[in-house]
Amino acid sequence: MKVTLSVIKADIGSIGGHLKPSAMLFDRVRSFVGERAKGLLIDHYIGSAGDDIHILMTHTKGVDNEDVHKLAWDAFVAGTETAKIQGLYGAGQDLLKDAFSGNVRGLGPASAEMEIEERPNEPFLLFAADKTDPGAFNLPLYLSYSDPMFCPGLMLAPNMNKGFTYTIMDVSHTEGDRVIELNSPEDIYNIACLLRDNERFVVESIHSRNTGEQCVSVSTSRLHNIAGKYTGKDDPVLLARTQGYFPSTGEVLQPYQIGHFVGGFMRGSHVGPLMPLKLNTGTSFFDGPPLITGAAFCVQDGKLTEPVDLFEHPFWDHVRDNVSRKALDIRRQGFSGSAMLPFNELEYTGIVERLGVLDEKFKVR
Repeated sequence: MKVTLSVIKADIGSIGGHLKPSAMLFDRVRSFVGERAKGLLIDHYIGSAGDDIHILMTHTKGVDNEDVHKLAWDAFVAGTETAKIQGLYGAGQDLLKDAFSGNVRGLGPASAEMEIEERPNEPFLLFAADKTDPGAFNLPLYLSYSDPMFCPGLMLAPNMNKGFTYTIMDVSHTEGDRVIELNSPEDIYNIACLLRDNERFVVESIHSRNTGEQCVSVSTSRLHNIAGKYTGKDDPVLLARTQGYFPSTGEVLQPYQIGHFVGGFMRGSHVGPLMPLKLNTGTSFFDGPPLITGAAFCVQDGKLTEPVDLFEHPFWDHVRDNVSRKALDIRRQGFSGSAMLPFNELEYTGIVERLGVLDEKFKVR
């Protein structure tokens, strides 16, 4: 059976600043989707990560389906009304346009989708990140799909022996989707050259070269490209099928123990370690740290199992302790050097305006 997995995510308001959606807001989105899902969706799941809400949907309509995307958009609009009633911070922040126009691409919310032919057993993972951008997934996706140090299945499993094809997008290109396809293992040096630049080149999808099937989908839009100014970090989502011809769940998870440094944190303009957190956790220290949550599902005939929290296991408490230390270390550096994003990636314009004034006061000796 062909089934489409769609996840759409947005920041439409939170309590106390950029912390966490209110229970009333969460319930409004959940009830709205539940009331309108009949006849359109097979199943759905609502979750949150940081101050964002995401809607996971299964259906048979294919990717970029107008009705499915409009359901999510309308749910976020309804949630925004609740956020305004409660006086929540950033009500409707990620809804950058006034009206829906076919699908949510270019409207603000993040979306990742895959149309798949269901296997007899079909496990997949949903990752939702906050206070960072889509490039935060670059390193984990490189390690889990190209590096046998992190994915021994590349050596041990004959059904992965041909490697994977990466589709990588240049997200700084605003006139259209500028993409390149590169094959691992032959092109791993070229893949590494691109993926080292998290702010410009981002993995959009990954396909198995053994079967041609898609196994990864990442949201790749950049909010400041849409709005022309800072509106919040892009807060991406990722769908990954696992097992069989694809890396195991454990091989996909292993890179997240690194707590690698990514752009985001406070005002979307700093650098911090990515912290794996339990489902529906909000943000805290310095509007962060940049965070990722993960839920595992199986799907059969489009029906979802209950989610398993990928980062609930006690092992990840130790990882979180290490990531906390990394966050404290880099925050001691304040605005200096690598603790803050480079000039062209600063998401707030105040420093740009200030430097413009100072530039006119420089003199050549």
